[in-house]
Amino acid sequence: MTPKDVLAYAKDKGARQLDLRFIDLPGVWQHVSYPIGQLEESSFEDGFGIDGSSIRGWAAINESDMLLIPDPKTAMMDPFFDVPTLVMTGNVIDPITRQKYERDPRWIAQKAEKYLLSTGAGDTAYFGAEAEFFIFDNVSFDSGANEAFYHVDAEEGRWNSGRRENNLGYRPRYKEGYFPVPPTDHHQDLRAEMVETMIECGLEIECHHHEVATAGQCEIDQRFNTLVKSADNMMLYKYIVRNVANQYGRSVTFMPKPLYGDNGSGMHTHQSIWKGGNPLFAGDGYAGLSQMALHYIGGLLKHARALSAIIAPTTNSYKRLVPGYEAPVNLAYSRRNRSAAVRIPMYSSNPKAKRVEFRPPDPSCNPYLAFAAMLMAGLDGVMNRIDPGESLDKDIYDLSPEEMKSVPSMPASLEEALACLEDDHDFLLRGDVFTEELIEIYIGYKKKNEADAVRLRPHPYEFSLYYDI
Repeated sequence: MTPKDVLAYAKDKGARQLDLRFIDLPGVWQHVSYPIGQLEESSFEDGFGIDGSSIRGWAAINESDMLLIPDPKTAMMDPFFDVPTLVMTGNVIDPITRQKYERDPRWIAQKAEKYLLSTGAGDTAYFGAEAEFFIFDNVSFDSGANEAFYHVDAEEGRWNSGRRENNLGYRPRYKEGYFPVPPTDHHQDLRAEMVETMIECGLEIECHHHEVATAGQCEIDQRFNTLVKSADNMMLYKYIVRNVANQYGRSVTFMPKPLYGDNGSGMHTHQSIWKGGNPLFAGDGYAGLSQMALHYIGGLLKHARALSAIIAPTTNSYKRLVPGYEAPVNLAYSRRNRSAAVRIPMYSSNPKAKRVEFRPPDPSCNPYLAFAAMLMAGLDGVMNRIDPGESLDKDIYDLSPEEMKSVPSMPASLEEALACLEDDHDFLLRGDVFTEELIEIYIGYKKKNEADAVRLRPHPYEFSLYYDI
C-alpha cells in the first residue's frame, strides 16, 4: 500500500487505534499505540517520536529521542485487539540527522539486501524459515539468591504432573511425535486456528504438523519470501502463535530446548539467490546445485561458528546443539541428510525450487539479524569462491572417532560462540551492513545479561550432583 492507501484502508476497516511496532536487539517485538486520528499522510515522513533509551541494546539516555516511520507495506488490522486497530511496522531514524538508526535490526536486514544488489551477484535473496515451538498448558519459574526452579505442564507430556486427570494414553513418546493423527496429536484444532489467523493477516502458509518431541512440539511452515519480508513475517508468525494459544489458556515458547531428554526446536532456514527473475542456485553440480550455490555453502560453513552467536544466540541454544537429537552440530553439507549443517532438499527437480537449507539456527534468534548474517556469510563464499569441501552423505553420528576429527563442529556454549564472533566478523562489515559498534554492543549485551548471568548462578541439578560431596 501507499500512505494514501493505508488511510483509506484504515477508514474502510473502521480502525480507531494505530499500533506501531519495532524490534529490539535480542529480537522481541515492541509497540506503541495512538488514536487513529494521529495518523496522517505526513506521518509517513515525519514519523512518531519514541524514547529509545529503555530499549535493549539501543541508545544511551543522553541520545534517547528516536522517530518511528511507519512502513505502509506492512499495514494490517490486528486480529486480537478488542478495539479495531491498524498495525504497521516502523523503521527507526535519528530525529536530528534523519539517518536510519544503525542499531535498528530491520535496517540491518534492509542493508543486507542493498549489499547483495551492489555486488552484482544477484538482486533478490529468498529466505524460508521453519520455526518450531512448544505449546504448554502452564509454566512457572523463578531464580533468586536462595532458589531456582522451573516447571512446565503439558497436555501431551509423558509425565504425571499432579493433574487431576493422570491419563497418559495418547501422548507421544520421546522423539516419536512426528506426524501422528489425533488423539495423539492434541493440537490439530489449535494449530488450524493459528493458520487461519495467519492467512487472515496475509501470511502464506504451506503446511502444519506435530513435531518430533512430545509435550506439544509443533511446526507451521510459511512460504519463502524476500529477506526483509521473511523477517517481518517471522515476527508476525510468533505474535499470532502466542496470542492464539493465550486465548485458550495455553503458553507457547520458542526456547530451543525447554525439555530435557527430547528434541529441541530449530529454525531450519532455506536460502537462495535470484537475478532478473532467474534462480541462480540450480546447476549441474552436486545435488543439482550451481557452482555459485556450492560457494554460498562454503561461506556458510566457513563462518558458521561466528554465525552461531547470532543464529543460535541464547545459552539454551547450546542445549539443543548436542549430538543425538537431530541437531546439526557438525559442519558439513549433504543432500537429504538431516544430520548435516547444510542440507540440499531433493523434493523437486524444478530449478526454481533449488535452495540450500541451513539447519543450525533456532527460533530464539532475531530474524532480521540472523537472515542478514547468513546472507553475508553466503555472499562471502560467493565473492571469494570458497570451496565447501567434500559432501558427507552418511549419518554423521555414525562416523568413527578418526573420521570425526576432520569434521568441524558448532560451538558448545554461548561464550564460545561470542568468542568466535569476536574473532571472525569482517564478512559482516562489508557494505556497512553490520557496524563494528553494533557487533561490540551485541557481544557485550549477550555476555553481561545472558552468558555471565547464567554462568554465575548455581544450577538446580548441581544440588543433585554435589550437595553431599
